[in-house]
Amino acid sequence: MARRKVHLYDETEIKENMSLTGRRTIAHIVLIFLTLLCLFWFYMLFINCTRSNSEIMKGFSWLPGKNFFENWKNLKNSTVDVFTGLKNSAIVSIISAALCVYFSTLTAFAIHAYNFPAKNAVYTFILMIMMIPTQVTSLGFVKFCRDVGLENSFLPIVLPSIAAPVTFFYLKQYMDSSLSLSLIEAARIDGSSEFRTFNSIVLPLMKPAIAVQAIFTFVSSWNNYYVPALLLQKDEKKTLPLLIAQLRSSDWQKFDMGQVYMCIAFSIFPVVIVYLLLSKFIVAGVQLGGVKE
Repeated sequence: MARRKVHLYDETEIKENMSLTGRRTIAHIVLIFLTLLCLFWFYMLFINCTRSNSEIMKGFSWLPGKNFFENWKNLKNSTVDVFTGLKNSAIVSIISAALCVYFSTLTAFAIHAYNFPAKNAVYTFILMIMMIPTQVTSLGFVKFCRDVGLENSFLPIVLPSIAAPVTFFYLKQYMDSSLSLSLIEAARIDGSSEFRTFNSIVLPLMKPAIAVQAIFTFVSSWNNYYVPALLLQKDEKKTLPLLIAQLRSSDWQKFDMGQVYMCIAFSIFPVVIVYLLLSKFIVAGVQLGGVKE
């Protein structure tokens, strides 16, 4: 009887291992398919960068063309200044990402580490702001910016990133799971001020979450078209999304899809570089120095 039970247990274990292997194989196949599907659009973009306008109009091709340098030359000699647009987009995106992650982390720290009477009400109010779309308040916001003379300025595009409810919510959830209050109390007992505790202890522990939100905020600001289109009218202030739209709205005699694809590809490179620089912090250091309750 004992030998039969052992034999049955072995068969059950083999079946479980086979089932687990099958699920893993299916999961890998699905992930590979989704990866190829995502990369296909980048492949199509860079293929079209190398083709002329007439070739693009004929349809998609799997093979690159021979007009890469000609498209780049035409883009540099076009009516839009892509390098100025790159500089403007970089200024807006970097400052927005820095302000967003710092002040959102600071707000999340205040809600997480302090007890005050209106704590739950403040937390609920911040979450309610997430439900208000930008388009609802854009008319009054643009009118206010024009009244105070902030039209054609980066300030009204950058400063609202300080109040980012979505980023705050993510960082608050991360603090609840990884930032121990005993660590903060220990710093206070050692005589550390609140801002020193935040800058020297909390920010390093929050590095993975901050890196994730910095990537998201940077990409969102880099691709932002709606608000800059309402406020930036001067060519020397326009960001890359506005310049791409300007290229696409050219009259039919000057319209060149090769230039448009080249400009789009030119605008994607900085986003890829930022992701490669910050992605190592997403997984690494999740348990960095955390003290568990």
